[in-house]
Amino acid sequence: MAKSTSSGTNEAAKEPGRIAQIRQVTKMTVKHDAASRWIFLAAFLLPVIVAIVLAATLYLSNWLMWILLLIVGVLLGLLFFMFALNWRAEKVAFQQIDGRTGAAGQVLNSQLRGAWVASDMPVAFNPKTQDCVFRAIGKPGIVFVTEGHPESVKRLLADERRKTQRVAPNVPIHHVHVGSGSDEVKLGGLRRALGKLPGSLTKPEIQAIANRLSSLKTNQMPIPKGIDPMRVRPSRKAMR
Repeated sequence: MAKSTSSGTNEAAKEPGRIAQIRQVTKMTVKHDAASRWIFLAAFLLPVIVAIVLAATLYLSNWLMWILLLIVGVLLGLLFFMFALNWRAEKVAFQQIDGRTGAAGQVLNSQLRGAWVASDMPVAFNPKTQDCVFRAIGKPGIVFVTEGHPESVKRLLADERRKTQRVAPNVPIHHVHVGSGSDEVKLGGLRRALGKLPGSLTKPEIQAIANRLSSLKTNQMPIPKGIDPMRVRPSRKAMR
């Protein structure tokens, strides 16, 4: 018992604290996105400058208001900095995994919220062409997200459509292809594209359909993992 407790304590000690996590994310973001340095600086300083201007204009001789406004300015500056860090770190993460096999699945698995049911593993994968078909189930219905060559992935998509319609014949099916073409959705805009689809299912219906589709056989194969967009972002606890 003493050994297990000691090992657990050592592991906990090795984990970085909240401030260390934020520092790590900030360094990584600035390393890959030089402009973010000035965005972070502006996000923090702008509320502080506004607070100083208000104090100098309205409360020139009231030191208590000076202190209160400066505290508010610093707190708002930290909040704006965290928003900016979240935005730029997510952008860097997408840049790191964009173009890699399985990137769409990582976004689906880590970015979708609410009643969505999705996985970072494809329901269909062609090892020769590296084409992938991912499936997400939400209020819009069943959404197939494909990546790879737009033409060669059509056969995989058609097979999955056919199998799905046999199991869930009355459920709306949508298709989104991730890429850089004019009719394709960029990786960073995937969550937004799915959010624009019209909703037609309730949460119990989503879960029922997900359970039904889980019985389908898929030709899943291990695919290379990239950087998880959620892991490069500061945790919610660290933002408090």
